[in-house]
Amino acid sequence: MKTAGTDLTLLRVFDAVVRHGGFAAAQSELNIAPSTISNHIRALEDRLGVKLCQRGREGFDLTEQGSVVVAAARRLFRSLDEFATEVGDLGHLMIGALKIGILDSMASDPNLRLSQAIARFKSTPNSVSIDIREDPPDILMQKVHSGEHHLGIGAFSNKIPGLNYEPLYSETNFLYCADTHPLFDAPQDYLTLQNMRKELVASRAYWRDEFVRNLGFENIGAKVDQIDPQLILILSGQYIGFLPDHVAQPWVSAGRLRALSPSVIRYQCGFHLVTLRDRKPSRAVDEFLIAFRAVQRDAKG
Repeated sequence: MKTAGTDLTLLRVFDAVVRHGGFAAAQSELNIAPSTISNHIRALEDRLGVKLCQRGREGFDLTEQGSVVVAAARRLFRSLDEFATEVGDLGHLMIGALKIGILDSMASDPNLRLSQAIARFKSTPNSVSIDIREDPPDILMQKVHSGEHHLGIGAFSNKIPGLNYEPLYSETNFLYCADTHPLFDAPQDYLTLQNMRKELVASRAYWRDEFVRNLGFENIGAKVDQIDPQLILILSGQYIGFLPDHVAQPWVSAGRLRALSPSVIRYQCGFHLVTLRDRKPSRAVDEFLIAFRAVQRDAKG
């Protein structure tokens, strides 16, 4: 098939539906009614002559052909972004897209100078659009490796070959309980590892289970992929769990959370800037990285 402008629109609608897992979920991003989204998907199916997805009471599910189409569409979008960036680099004004992947709940981290880097980058006249997405660590690395993200910032217990990992800073995590948990009012001398190991733990499944178990916490009663759901579980008063200090601090100040033996029970996790080792040169990405590294250096004094 020869790709026309309307085909790109239909493919972008299809990509949004796949990313959100359904028509209704994609509505807010696309700003069109689910019935219109359905018409777009039907039009794309007619154009390609294949069934792309199953939809109905059972929910949304990709067909095998749909998986092939969305993967090819994403490669096409990346190629178009690269074209726009390379052509834009010929002139004086930067254009194109800058796609950044981060972990969840990083906005409150005082060590991360991403907003300052964006301010510095945008202080130089340019028309670069900035797209920031939250992903679990493994997905974030995969997206940097595939070119879906130009760079990523996070903590990674595993590493993928072909990526550069540039150390940034360390984040401190303490063990917390809520004000309705029995340990909240326990005397300090009671808060030993031996006494706390029997408690239910809410753990982040993507990278700290091993650390929690190494401390002897075998009673992992809940696993989550993001910090906010973990915080909700801890605030229920039924679980204890490790949280970054910057995430917990407002709740500690409000008297809702208590750090349990923080001088003894803690861990440091290193954050890194991740880029593709053999990435194509891009003026926008290169200049943003210069700005980001500069503000991170300034933060260290």
